[in-house]
Order: sequence, then C-alpha cells, then structure tokens
Amino acid sequence: MASSLGNIRRRTLLLGASILGTMAILPRWAMAMAAPLFPTRTVELDEFRFDPAAGNFRMPDGTTVPYAFAIDGLTDTPGKLSYAELAALPQVKQVSDFHCVEGWSVNDAPWGGFRFAELIRLVPPLPEATWAVFHSHGTTRSHPGGLDHYVESFPIADLLDPGLNYLMALQLDGHPLPHDRGAPLRVVCPFDLAYKSIKFVTGMTYSHSPQDGWWTEANPIYPLYAPVSQKRLRHASPKRRPY
Repeated sequence: MASSLGNIRRRTLLLGASILGTMAILPRWAMAMAAPLFPTRTVELDEFRFDPAAGNFRMPDGTTVPYAFAIDGLTDTPGKLSYAELAALPQVKQVSDFHCVEGWSVNDAPWGGFRFAELIRLVPPLPEATWAVFHSHGTTRSHPGGLDHYVESFPIADLLDPGLNYLMALQLDGHPLPHDRGAPLRVVCPFDLAYKSIKFVTGMTYSHSPQDGWWTEANPIYPLYAPVSQKRLRHASPKRRPY
C-alpha cells in the first residue's frame, strides 16, 4: 500500500482489519453477542455477494458472475476451477488460532477446506516457481502501490509444510464462509499475523519472487514476512526459513 497514506488512514485500516479478524473466528453465538461492539469492516468496496448454492457472485445490479479460481503464472497447465470443483477436492477440518496485528488472539476457530497440495496436484508449477501470489475479488477503496485489489504472497514450501497448517478455507463452523468472513475462499495461516489471511480469493499466480501484499503496501511497518511471535502462540511454530 502506498506509503503516502496518512497516519489517520493507516490507523483506520488497522482497526478495521483487527475488528474483522475478531469477527472472522468467533462462533455464531459469540458473533451475535459481539456484533454491536465489533462491526465488520473490510478494505473492499461493498459491491458483491457470493451465493454458495449457485457458485456465483451477485452484483448490485442483479447480474451474476460465475466464480472461477484461476491458476496461472509459472506453470505449463494454467486453468480454472469452479466453486463446485473446489468443494469436491478432499476436504479437511481444522481448529486453529487467529492472531491480530494489535496484539490479541482468539483461539480455536473451526475452519474447513482443502490443503494447498491439492492445487499443486491439479496444476503443478514449473521448477523455478517458489512463490504463490493470491488475488482477491473486489475493488479496494484505495490503491496503495497501484493495487486495486487485495494481494498476498507465500513461499510454496511454507504452503506445503504440514506443520504450518495453511488451509484454503471454504467453511467456518461447518457452513460456507459468509461474506464478512471472505466468501467464497480465504487463506488461513495460523502462524502468520491476520493481514496475511487473504479473503475473497479468486486466483493464484506461481512466481519466482514474492509480491508485497496490499496491506504491506499501505502500511510499510507490516512486512511481507509476518510470523506471530512465539510468546503469543499456544503451540510453537515449526522452524522455517526467513523469506
């Protein structure tokens, strides 16, 4: 995000992201209790909804756009997967903690989805591809660094590390992700700070290098590499190399 954003905007974005982080992992009864105190905010313009039954985005004018998860970049076999095809992949359930950049954490979020390895199996990267860059649906309110949508990067080796528990989440608490939690798909990264947990995911690009994410462009104090400090973790993070 552009370093030219003012301090007020940065604080506002940070607060909004941390509030969203809280809401994203609370069980339904807790969300209902907390809603008046923690309104959901997001950096995207509120101009779409996802219908999991139809697998479509619904736009304000009533038109629909079929969801497609695109995989491109450094691969010989680029392609797209529908929502139904993602839901048909081997699914796993995962209970993991969520850590906000403000310093608080919420424990035991019940996610459901599939592992990144399933995408590798279907669309393998070329040997020189060492990073996966994820892209979100929806235009953002500001365009830091020229980005008009949310972006995040992860080393492919980390995404495949079973100890790090990265998950491509389609569900929360046994139900399709609601809009405020990032429907139809988000990346869950239990050992990274919450701004890495990209929502509304519609695509992934295999790359030989990382790309600074939308949040990092807007708030340069938050780097691409965002591990949660060990003192905040209930379970020690597996050892991994720096980016």
